[in-house]
Amino acid sequence: QVQLVESGGGLVQAGGSLRLSCAVSGRAFSTMAWFRQVPGKKREFVALIKWSSGSRYYGDSLRGRFTISRDSAKNTVYLQMNSLKPEDTGVYYCAAGGAGNSPDEYDYWGQGTQVTVSS
Repeated sequence: QVQLVESGGGLVQAGGSLRLSCAVSGRAFSTMAWFRQVPGKKREFVALIKWSSGSRYYGDSLRGRFTISRDSAKNTVYLQMNSLKPEDTGVYYCAAGGAGNSPDEYDYWGQGTQVTVSS
């Protein structure tokens, strides 16, 4: 059974940092991704990483502040978020089973972790 378990969300002041983790179990995936969502809006692509090559892709305006990485030994994907802004507030989801930047492509999702950035 595939499980994606996120952790690391919380409340942080603008300009601060958080690191999200997503522990993957049940099978291996070639691509892992992070998305985020706020109430009333569509789920937004944040970043993805190709597991074997380590190639990384980011949503518009996030490159330079966010970094996605993986630890193969721990089967875990991370999202390091720096210089956080209030508009980064949302529920962050880890996803697997897809290959691109559309949430419709992904079959497996974590439960989500809340990130709140105060001004």
